[in-house]
Amino acid sequence: MDLEFMQDALLESKNEMDIAMRPKQSRLSRTFSKVINLRTATSRIASSNGICLLALNGKFKDNLDRRKDDKKEEEFRVRNRAVMEALLAKLFAGITSIKAAYAELQMAQDPYNNEAIQTADQSVVNELKSISELKRSFLKKELDLSPQVTLMLAEIQEQQAMMKTYEITIKKLESESEKKDSDISSLQKKLQDLVLSNKCSEKRLNDSGSSSLSIFDNIRHSELNPTHFVQFQQQALKSIKSFVRLMIREMESANWDLSIAVGFIEPGSVFEKQSHRCFAFESFVSKTLLEGFNNPNFGLPSDSLSPSNKTHLLFFQKFKKLVSENPKNFLTQNPSSSFCKFTKAKYLQLVHAKMECSLFGNLNMRKVVSSGGVPDSAFFAAFADAAMRVWLLHCLAFSFGQQVSIFQVKKGSRFSEVFMESVTADDVDMEPLVSFTVVPGFKIGKTVVQSLVYLSPVPSPAGT
Repeated sequence: MDLEFMQDALLESKNEMDIAMRPKQSRLSRTFSKVINLRTATSRIASSNGICLLALNGKFKDNLDRRKDDKKEEEFRVRNRAVMEALLAKLFAGITSIKAAYAELQMAQDPYNNEAIQTADQSVVNELKSISELKRSFLKKELDLSPQVTLMLAEIQEQQAMMKTYEITIKKLESESEKKDSDISSLQKKLQDLVLSNKCSEKRLNDSGSSSLSIFDNIRHSELNPTHFVQFQQQALKSIKSFVRLMIREMESANWDLSIAVGFIEPGSVFEKQSHRCFAFESFVSKTLLEGFNNPNFGLPSDSLSPSNKTHLLFFQKFKKLVSENPKNFLTQNPSSSFCKFTKAKYLQLVHAKMECSLFGNLNMRKVVSSGGVPDSAFFAAFADAAMRVWLLHCLAFSFGQQVSIFQVKKGSRFSEVFMESVTADDVDMEPLVSFTVVPGFKIGKTVVQSLVYLSPVPSPAGT
């Protein structure tokens, strides 16, 4: 019985092995194979089990220790960095406080405030001591800082110092503003004084001019003589000179080269002194204003006068009417008068558009004059005064009822005391030659009024 059972078992085992050799194994057989393989591997490892476990435990412990050391080192670096940041923050906060205290110290100097100076000085000393103590602790590695607290305190200190600096700056600006306001008030007062002084001077000059012309206030036509013409001519020349001086100042302010300008007016002229160049500008202005003086209408076509025995009386009446008038006021109140037309024509002729633009940067005065207006400027006021004096001189000349003419002396002519007068005060020797006419001469009937001329410089004798 037992023998049969064993045979059957062997046969069954053989069949199972045959099945295991087939390409397609059952799930159970695969699982069994895995278990067998796992046991085999386990039995192999078991022989060296103690050695492997000891090796693994040693490596793990080393890694663990290394990680702990790395972690401690990282924590140390982080804390050290935080401490250094706190140290720098505290240092910069101290420096900012010193700057604020120094600014306060400067502020207390002007105006002088002894108490404020001492307070600011003590603040500087305290901050320097604090920084010195911080330096000592750092060098001796005795820093005992809580990074978070120190950073917050440093930030608060720095903000307070900056606010203090801003307050001091605001006070300083307010003080400077008050000082500038005081300076402005002082300068305004000086300006008012100067304006008043100028008005007084102008009034005295006007009074002086008026007193010089006062002889014409009550003069009668029957009392006229050539002396009156010469006297009024001197007043007209003064006005021309004043306008020329103002014109030269404007040219210098506009950076004109006066030598080039003189060369255009009087080419080839040589001046003994540089200051004599003004005579060339006087020549230009006087010749322009006196152009057309020979004609009774002074070159104004619409104001032609029909010849009559009473024409000279009409000129005298015009003279008497205008001799005491203010030029600008008269132009403003009488825009259609003959004198207004004369002033407009002469200004546009004398002051070229390019010249006005160069002197003043615009053509505003020219536009106002062209439209019949009166510019509000010192330049035009001086011109209007010269124009009125020339206009009145023309009226006075034709009041004599005789032939009126003007004459100029040619360049290179020999000097003659009968017809000429030198504009320089030098003695006239060695028969000098005329360089150019400064102011034309006048002939009224048989009376001759000398022309003003500039003489050519006399060369020095050889050998001297």
